[in-house]
Amino acid sequence: MSLLSLGINHQTAPVDVREKVAFSGDQVNDALRDLQKISAVKESVIVSTCNRTEIYCDLEVDTAQTVSHWLSRYHGMSDDALLPYIYQHTGQEAARHLFRVASGLDSMVLGEPQILGQLKSCFDQAKSGRSVDAILGRLFQHSFNVAKRVRTDTEIGSHAVSVAFAAVNLSKQIFGELENLQALLIGAGETIELVARHLTSQHIGKIVIANRSLENAQRLAEEVNATAVQINEVPKQLVDADIVISSTASQLPILG
Repeated sequence: MSLLSLGINHQTAPVDVREKVAFSGDQVNDALRDLQKISAVKESVIVSTCNRTEIYCDLEVDTAQTVSHWLSRYHGMSDDALLPYIYQHTGQEAARHLFRVASGLDSMVLGEPQILGQLKSCFDQAKSGRSVDAILGRLFQHSFNVAKRVRTDTEIGSHAVSVAFAAVNLSKQIFGELENLQALLIGAGETIELVARHLTSQHIGKIVIANRSLENAQRLAEEVNATAVQINEVPKQLVDADIVISSTASQLPILG
């Protein structure tokens, strides 16, 4: 057994590079099947969030370079373009890295709670795709237990905030009260949902949610008493927006 964790995150790569190697939810199953075609890869899990893309593997032999090459090839990048931003850990260090990630110690906002749920979703997707067996199965389950114990036995969770909460808190620092303001939220995923709920709790004047899928925007808008529009209406909505918060899986710029 040779345990490997390999990837990029907000500390090692700028956002434009992270966007290029991000996996959408629809891509992950195909990517796992393709990754498992590497003969040395016995098990694999792909973790892809807005701030990190990481691959966890149980390898028959040490083939980290092969996995790194696969990542760049899958996303149509050259090895030279991606290699400067990649970090890798093997053996016990790979396990320790996963424990840090699960506990929120490696997050942009220290201790943010979202990452644990994201890890569980990525692990469940790998299980559904049958790319996980005993080694990564035990490792990820143990990481979930470690994360729970860290939050129970330390103070990290007492002041932990999500990126969504941090964005809303920054808005309050800039504007003070939000009652008379209008917020434009771009996207309709988990982060934007949290932003919308935090803004609602602060009695924001109006929320407009723009998304490629109008149906998804409408579903969220109904829950938070917001207005839903399609993403091509963003330029028009910007005119009246006091606050703009965007969180999408798009690999192309939404604004500008």
